[in-house]
Amino acid sequence: MFISKNLRLKILKDNKKSFIVFTLVTVIMFFYLINNFITYFSDNTVFNNSESFVYIDIDDNIDSLVVNLSPLIKSTNNFLKVAKTKGYINNIKPGKYKIEKGSSNNEIVNNLRSNRLTVNVVFNNQERLEDFALRISKQIMVDSLSLIKSFLDPEFLNQKGFDSLNALAMYVPNSYDFFWDGSPKKFRNRMWKEYNSFWTKELKIKAKKINLTKIEVFILASIVQKESLKEIEKTRIAGVYLNRLKKNIKLQADPTVIYAIKKETNNFKQIIKRVLYKENHSFLYFVADPDNPGFHLFSKSLVQHNRNKRKYINWLNKKKLYR
Repeated sequence: MFISKNLRLKILKDNKKSFIVFTLVTVIMFFYLINNFITYFSDNTVFNNSESFVYIDIDDNIDSLVVNLSPLIKSTNNFLKVAKTKGYINNIKPGKYKIEKGSSNNEIVNNLRSNRLTVNVVFNNQERLEDFALRISKQIMVDSLSLIKSFLDPEFLNQKGFDSLNALAMYVPNSYDFFWDGSPKKFRNRMWKEYNSFWTKELKIKAKKINLTKIEVFILASIVQKESLKEIEKTRIAGVYLNRLKKNIKLQADPTVIYAIKKETNNFKQIIKRVLYKENHSFLYFVADPDNPGFHLFSKSLVQHNRNKRKYINWLNKKKLYR
């Protein structure tokens, strides 16, 4: 078949155009794929630690989240592109989340979408319910007023055998794992379960033997904690107070500091057990020992106690530490 020269030239020209178009499309697609890969899968973190944490409030949206993320990531625009494509923008959930160094936008979005973490909530013996609520509010996403309202819910207190004056006794000091975005009601209900777990059959029997209710044990433990920082003395001091109670002698402990805050220790759970497993003895009194700072002199009679007390007062006077 004969093809004219003009037709051959036209075909060659068209083929050349097609090749050029194909090449351009290929190059564009290549760069698009490379850019897309970088947007999705390249490192988008800027922090130096091995990991960082993000806290998302219940009222956060994508804009406020990006503000929180901006110190941690290289490109907020790339993050937003991936978040939009993966449908995360309208599905933000509150909580604590971890971002590992070197994470891509794809990994960051996946973590924020599904890997909610717990926080370790720590508290010790608090002076008042308000102090307790404030301390908890600094560790999880709840405000102190909502916590207090939940703690003092009359129906809940009545159902569990507490009242507004002894409600604090339900919250056994220790460290617990909670979701950061938990509600006041969830916190309260979890602590009720922990309270029941702490009070085993054995501990209940111990409380009955010393003729104290669980709430009274908590109060006495608070007094013991205040009186001495020396663990070795706590069971002995508990024994002193229990001996005084048996003999109807006033405890003579300052009621305004019964619920003393001891931020330097976290052993109040153990102090409750010091009361229940108190030392058996006949001591009724104790006073600070000037020869052994932090320790006490114990006595069985008021006469001996007064001698010990004079020794302590003379030491204070000698040191010009007047009472």
